[in-house]
Amino acid sequence: MKKVLSIVAAAAMLAVVACGPSAEEKKKAEEKRIQDSIEAATRMADSLAAMETAMMPADTTAADTTAAPAEAAH
Repeated sequence: MKKVLSIVAAAAMLAVVACGPSAEEKKKAEEKRIQDSIEAATRMADSLAAMETAMMPADTTAADTTAAPAEAAH
């Protein structure tokens, strides 16, 4: 009887392991992972742009900072 129960238990474990996600489910999960990565990168870029804007003095523009070294060279 122990042998029969052991065989049934082993078969049940194999059946559970064999019931993994389907190819379609794996594809959807991969697409979601990629989309989440894109969204995270976009949020990071937006945060960096906002930080750069916040760190720039209000009376200075990007054109002024590039013009200063050119004037000093003359």
